[in-house]
Amino acid sequence: GVRDVMFLYEENRCSMTYMYEYPEYLKIKLPKKTARRYPAYELYLYGEGNYAEENKNLLLTGIPVLFLPGNAGSYKQVRSLGSIALRKAEDVDFKYHFNFFSVNFNEELVALYGGSLQRQTKFVHECIKVILKLYKDQEFAPSSVAIVGHSMGGLVARALLTLKNFKPELINLLITQATPHVAPVMPLDKYLTDFYTAVNNHWILKAQDLRNLTTLSVAGGFRDYQVRSGLAFLPRLSQHDSALSVVSSAVPRAWASTDHLSIVWCKELILATIRAFFDLIDENTRQITEDPKKRMSVLNHHFVRHPAKMYEENPEAFTHLTGAFNWITVKASKWTYSVYNDSDGKYFSFPLASHRKSYSHVYCENSMLDTSSWIYGCMNTNSSMCLEAADLSWRAELLPTTKVVMLKLLDYPSLSHIVIQVPPAVGNKYTLGCEFFKEDSRTVQLSVTHLFSFGFSSSKILLNSTGLLYNVQLQHFNQIYQAFKIYIDSHCQSLKERKPSVYRLHIPWSYEDSITVAKVPSLAEISAKLHIAQPHSDSSLPELNIYSSPDCQYEVSKTVLFYSYYPFIFVFQIVRFHAGAFPVYIVSNILLTYGGQLSTLRSTGQCSDFSLQLVRTAKPYKVEPLISIVVFLQGFNWFREIWESLSLPEVDAAVLSSQDAWFPLVSLILFLFGTGIAYWSGVFFSTSLRLFSSLWLTLIRPPELQKDKLITPSRLCGMISLALVSWTTCGAFAVLIIYLQYLFKPVHIFVTSVFHFQDSGHSKETSQNSSTPTVEAQSSVGSIPEATQSPSNSKTSAEAANSLKMHITVLNLFTWIVLLNLPSLIYWLKNLRYNVRLDPDPWRSTAIILVCILEILMNSSTSEVKSSKLLKIAAKVPLPLSVAMLAFGRMHLYRVPHFVTFSLLLHVLCCFV
Repeated sequence: GVRDVMFLYEENRCSMTYMYEYPEYLKIKLPKKTARRYPAYELYLYGEGNYAEENKNLLLTGIPVLFLPGNAGSYKQVRSLGSIALRKAEDVDFKYHFNFFSVNFNEELVALYGGSLQRQTKFVHECIKVILKLYKDQEFAPSSVAIVGHSMGGLVARALLTLKNFKPELINLLITQATPHVAPVMPLDKYLTDFYTAVNNHWILKAQDLRNLTTLSVAGGFRDYQVRSGLAFLPRLSQHDSALSVVSSAVPRAWASTDHLSIVWCKELILATIRAFFDLIDENTRQITEDPKKRMSVLNHHFVRHPAKMYEENPEAFTHLTGAFNWITVKASKWTYSVYNDSDGKYFSFPLASHRKSYSHVYCENSMLDTSSWIYGCMNTNSSMCLEAADLSWRAELLPTTKVVMLKLLDYPSLSHIVIQVPPAVGNKYTLGCEFFKEDSRTVQLSVTHLFSFGFSSSKILLNSTGLLYNVQLQHFNQIYQAFKIYIDSHCQSLKERKPSVYRLHIPWSYEDSITVAKVPSLAEISAKLHIAQPHSDSSLPELNIYSSPDCQYEVSKTVLFYSYYPFIFVFQIVRFHAGAFPVYIVSNILLTYGGQLSTLRSTGQCSDFSLQLVRTAKPYKVEPLISIVVFLQGFNWFREIWESLSLPEVDAAVLSSQDAWFPLVSLILFLFGTGIAYWSGVFFSTSLRLFSSLWLTLIRPPELQKDKLITPSRLCGMISLALVSWTTCGAFAVLIIYLQYLFKPVHIFVTSVFHFQDSGHSKETSQNSSTPTVEAQSSVGSIPEATQSPSNSKTSAEAANSLKMHITVLNLFTWIVLLNLPSLIYWLKNLRYNVRLDPDPWRSTAIILVCILEILMNSSTSEVKSSKLLKIAAKVPLPLSVAMLAFGRMHLYRVPHFVTFSLLLHVLCCFV
């Protein structure tokens, strides 16, 4: 599954963008108050060569566009947009041009730490004010700014509308690139999830107020394994027709999936964006048009369906067919024509009267990829010629090797002829083709494997007709867990040169089509996976459109990945959609094991080994059924009312189900993944402990193992010191310090026990002249060796072994807490020169509690715990905590440490009560 997500995707089909002159970034001076409030942030103006020199005095006359970088992104990523826009402006002699600004967010990790998102949003608001002031004395001064946001920068742009003093008219166009709009990829702190909730709720509740803002979201497709495309689709809003979400693989003239970084420099995608920008200009105001309908029309033209014509706001309904062209009438139902060095122009006229009874559709294609009109509809009933015709070229669609148009004859009852124009072609070679057909004859159905088919079904379809177009409907292909390969094997009767075939996987409910171009003959492989599940209100079927070559035979077959065992059909989809939930399932397994060890300690007086206890205790049937029952009951209003009255948060599985991102058995498989990862992490942890202990034993003579007091004045001072560190600097920093300190505790126990065992065994052997052989160090990982010793020594050694096993499990739990805290620590270290104190700090309070708990636990032993009155409660609590963790932590990873902290707090109380 990981291999499929990380490596098995299409090759990078993007071209690199290059600067023709050296890029320069002119720093814009901000007001003193703004600079003092946001010392880490800056605003820049992009330029190259003479253009950069001319703009150093900041007398700007263009159209302002603001670029917002994303997580750990650089303000210099604006150069691809800025450079291509500059070249485009040169092509029109600077009649129109754009000024590209960029914000330096100090490459902050805002996808992992949400505490600075609100600060970034407010800074962008100040930048917009500063930018608009630069144009205030110009003839065509702008009143708004267009924004392009990459990754989290797009979310920051959407968050502008949530600010109390922000005027929505300050932005009229927003383009986001690979922005996770729906939910954070890794919800590691409350500030991040609260920010998302505030932004999405505002856009839903205030949808009517956003009608003047046009928003385009472009997702990267399957190459982007950091932000899956399903997260980049804007939330569906009722009565909101000014938002558009597309996947880059479906964007005309790009047709390429991009990874998370290449989406900002992919030449094909940047060209589409810049062409759209120039088509959005209003000639009267010389700024981006204020008409929302025109903005959506332009975006649809460049990002959804391109007719292979230059954009026109109001194209003429009728066109005069002029020129001394020959008129040729074609009565056949199928027609192809090759053009090469034709000096005379021609009009091919297709009478429709003779075809309407026999056929339902007409399909035409043209391999000349220019932007001129080429297909028309005439309304003459008596003549095969017409001087005035409707331009049907606007109904065409551009594909990688051809432009095509398909018309349903019933939709054009007034047309008498279809006319194909073939202009003189000196030095050009291209082909045209048309055919009339019944829709049923060109539509075939292919059944798709569903979850419970066990991967044993396979389907084949043979297309041996001579048609130009076929549609293969994929039945039952509507869920995100479905994944399979489609193979198209083409055979031709002769070996003459043919144009390549084009295969398009068309998903009707979202703009996520993918296009494959294949030579003929060849065997083409198409990966069929969904980004968005089919909405419940949608009954359309996905289609495989085959734009074929005449006289060729096509065999379409479907193969399910991994036939042997059906859960593996969608393992890689689970990794793609739910890899962020792995920590929850891993910690849940460790917590169950921890509870099992406490229970064994209570019943037998001995602490079992981590790996053995994990196998015994970590069972999915202990946690999963209860969550499933709660999710089922939440479908009833009475239960939902009781749930809400208790102020309980919504179960994450229910939220994921509402987003169509939850499917059968996913939680079970994730739990099994968590069990496996927890098991091997425990083995790795214990093995590393033994290796490090062996190294320490060769270098240092350890002191004698003795029982320490739980709390001493020095430890109390250390506890207070770390609490102060957490309060005054960064909570994650204090957690890391106590973690590193705790790491030495099991090493110390292991080394001391082994050394004194060997020392006592050697002394005994000397005094008894080797009458009793010694026992080698225990091979079991994480246990203490035993030998012929006095009863008191034997008891001490057993207690040390029990304590060691318990410390290893606590450290295993604590390791995952440290990993979840790590992003805020990295953020704090990166911004240390601006502020010593992380503010806001999502872990400050939790860190203080953890410091106190672990300072006590690291000096505890199982002898204090097993006689405690609270041990029974402490042993049973991890199970409900594991259930709660899986119920409420999958979409809120920051809740995981709270559950672990509560369990460890009970352990500490067992040391005293």
